[in-house]
Amino acid sequence: MMTRIFPAPAAILRHAALLVTAALILAPFVWMVSLSIKPPGEIFRASFSLWPEQFYGIENYTNAITQAPLLRYMLNGVIVCASILALQIAVCSPAAYALAKIEFAGRDLLFAVILIALLLPHEVLALPLFILCAKIGILNTYAALIFPYVVSPFGIFLFRQFFKTIPDDVVHAARLDGYSEIEIVWKIMIPMALPAIIAFGIFSVVSHWNSLFWPLIAVQSHDLMPPPLGILMFKNEEAGNDYGPLMAAATVVVAPLVIAFLLAQRWFVEGLSSGAIK
Repeated sequence: MMTRIFPAPAAILRHAALLVTAALILAPFVWMVSLSIKPPGEIFRASFSLWPEQFYGIENYTNAITQAPLLRYMLNGVIVCASILALQIAVCSPAAYALAKIEFAGRDLLFAVILIALLLPHEVLALPLFILCAKIGILNTYAALIFPYVVSPFGIFLFRQFFKTIPDDVVHAARLDGYSEIEIVWKIMIPMALPAIIAFGIFSVVSHWNSLFWPLIAVQSHDLMPPPLGILMFKNEEAGNDYGPLMAAATVVVAPLVIAFLLAQRWFVEGLSSGAIK
């Protein structure tokens, strides 16, 4: 029997497709970092180069941090994303547990409604949410940035799918030990679903850290602006056509997400592959 020396054509095509896709995804980020260390004269030069002839990174990053309250924007992003994630876990976990482990009339219909909600883009609800926030007086506050995202259909779906993989005997044993349903959720289900929670946390933080549409409507104060809206204001008011500091600001904003994903990627993959999504 002959041993295959060269990879199969299917494997070559698969890896080639992956490499091309990765290159297309990474190219804008590599170009962003390259522009963030170039002087203005090299940014619009006709010749292509990733590394500048004159390193201008210190000046660009210094201008990005000093000319606009970039660190304040990032702090706002941390406050908003952490609050949204904590509230989503607090709300979605019991709801997902009820759909996965408790029999009640209309459960399948309610789950179908949640699946339909997954299909609706959040922008569809922008006008009614704006009116509601105006009526209760929370516009231009942190609450306006947090309140619309407390209930996450995707979070309920993801947790429900993971909870379905946990044997019912675990739940029955906890009930026999005198645990209430809420205690079962927080003391048993949540610790067991930690990979799914980390996976959902990455989705949630990335989504809301990068959100621009709703913050553009909900807040006007610079002290409340999250990173994307802050960068937009920085471009209009401070950076103008000086793309070096603008790209430096964008790099600073993106860096925490990249670092967080690299640190949590093992749990992220496990959360999506351990029965969380089928």
